[in-house]
Amino acid sequence: MAKLIVNADIPKGTIDRNIYGHFSEHLGRCIYEGIWVGERSPIPNIDGMRSDVVEALRKLRVPVLRWPGGCFADEYHWKDGVGPAEQRKRMINTHWGGVVEDNRFGTHEFMRFCELIGAEPYVCGNVGSGTVAEMSEWVEYMTFGGESPMADWRRRNGREKPWKLAYFGVGNENWGCGGNMRPEYYADLYRRYACYVRNYGDNRIFKIACGANSKDYDWTEVVMRQAGRFMDGLSLHYYTIPTGRWNEKGSATEFDEKLWFATLKHTLFMDELIRRHDAIMTAYDPEKRVALIVDEWGTWYDVEPGTNPGFLYQQNTMRDALVAGINLNIFHNHCDRVRMANIAQLVNVLQAVILTEGARMVLTPTYHVMDMYNVHQGAALVAAELDGPVYEMDGERIDQLSVSASVDSSGRLHVSLCNLHHADSADIVCDIRGLAVSEAAGTILTADAMQAHNTFDEPEAVKPASFDGFRMEGGRLVGRLPARSVVVLEVR
Repeated sequence: MAKLIVNADIPKGTIDRNIYGHFSEHLGRCIYEGIWVGERSPIPNIDGMRSDVVEALRKLRVPVLRWPGGCFADEYHWKDGVGPAEQRKRMINTHWGGVVEDNRFGTHEFMRFCELIGAEPYVCGNVGSGTVAEMSEWVEYMTFGGESPMADWRRRNGREKPWKLAYFGVGNENWGCGGNMRPEYYADLYRRYACYVRNYGDNRIFKIACGANSKDYDWTEVVMRQAGRFMDGLSLHYYTIPTGRWNEKGSATEFDEKLWFATLKHTLFMDELIRRHDAIMTAYDPEKRVALIVDEWGTWYDVEPGTNPGFLYQQNTMRDALVAGINLNIFHNHCDRVRMANIAQLVNVLQAVILTEGARMVLTPTYHVMDMYNVHQGAALVAAELDGPVYEMDGERIDQLSVSASVDSSGRLHVSLCNLHHADSADIVCDIRGLAVSEAAGTILTADAMQAHNTFDEPEAVKPASFDGFRMEGGRLVGRLPARSVVVLEVR
C-alpha cells in the first residue's frame, strides 16, 4: 500500500498560475481554422475568432498565451501582419507545410484573442532573421502611449490605447531553427536585442531569453554566465517522444503497454531536466530571481494518417492525460524556479487541448486534466511525501504514482494524483497533517482502454467524473486509485 504524508501547514512556495500557460504557433491548423475563421465565416465567431474555442478557453482559465512561434517566430516580420487585411503581405510558411501565410492573423488579432479568452499575451520576437530595430519598433508599436511613428501607426490601424504586454521572448530555439547559433553568440545577441526591448509608461516587460534544448546543459551554463543579469526568465524545451527517435515517434492512438510505459518514462525525465538546469542557474542566481520558463512541452507523435506531415496534427488519448498530469505535478514541485510553462500547442497541433474539424470542436483528455488541475493556480504548494509502489516493464522501473498538493487562498487543500500503471490499481493511505480532515471528494479522469480518446463522433468518450474513492479510517484517508487515472481531491 502506498503511503502519502501531506503537511498542509508547511508551504513550500507559490504555484504560479502561468504554469498553466499555452502556446499558439502559425503551424498547421492552430491559428487558421483552430482560432481564426474570419468575420465572414459561417462558423460562429467573435471578430473572426471561433466562438466555441473562445468559450472553451475562457472556461479553462488560460493565464498566458505564447505567439507567434516556435520556429515561425524567427522568420516572422510583424509589420507584414498589421494594417488593412487585404494589403498584408503573403508568404510561404517554409517551416510548416509550405503553405501560404496571408498574415490575416497578426498583432491586433492576437491581442484581441487574448482579451477574449482572458489571457496575458506572451510575444516571441525575431532574432534569427530580424533586426534589433524591428524588434524595438514592435515593442513600441504595442506598448507606447505617446507620440511616435509606431504608436501613430497603431492608432491609424484602429487601436488608440497601447496594449499591456507583460512577457516578451527574445528569440526562439536559436540553437536550432532560430539560427543554429552557439550559446556564446546567442548570449551576446540577447544582451544587444534585449537592451532595446524597452519599458514604456507603466508597462513592465518580463524578458525571456532562449534557453536550452532538453539536456543541453552547456547552453544554460554559457547563457546564464554571460547574460543572466539581463534576463527575467530562461526558457527550456522538452518533448515527450515514446520511442526517443525523431524519425519514428510512434502513433498517437495505436500503441501497446510497452509504448505506454516508455512514454511515461520519458515524461518523468522532465524532473531531472529541471533539477539539473536549476542547479546551473542557481550557481549564477542563488536567489532564484530568473525564472525557468518551460515554454514548449508535451507529446510529439507521428501525424495522423492522411494529414499534412508539416501540420503536426495528432490525436490525444488517456496516455496524454497522464503526461499532462505528471508534468503539472513536476512543475508544481519545482515552483521555486519554474514560473511559467506553455503546453504545445493550443488547437490542432501536437498535444492540443482542443481539436476542430470544420464547424465541429472536441475537447481532449489533456483539456480535462488541465481543467481539473486549475484549482492549483496561484495556490501555495505544500509538502507531500510519497512512499509508493514501483511500476516495472522489461527490467525498467519508474514510480507508479505522481503527486502534488496545494492550499488555496480559501484554505482548501487539493491533492492531485496520477496512477501511471496501465493495468493495476493502487491502494493508498494518506496522512494529512496540519489540517483537521473529515472527508475527501474530487474528480477522476480514466477510461477502459489506454488508447481511449475523444472524436468528433464521440466527443465524450473520455470525460471527468465525480470521485468518492477515499474514506476516513483511523484518522487517515484510505482509498484506491484505478489504473491509468488522474485524480484531483479536495480534502475537507
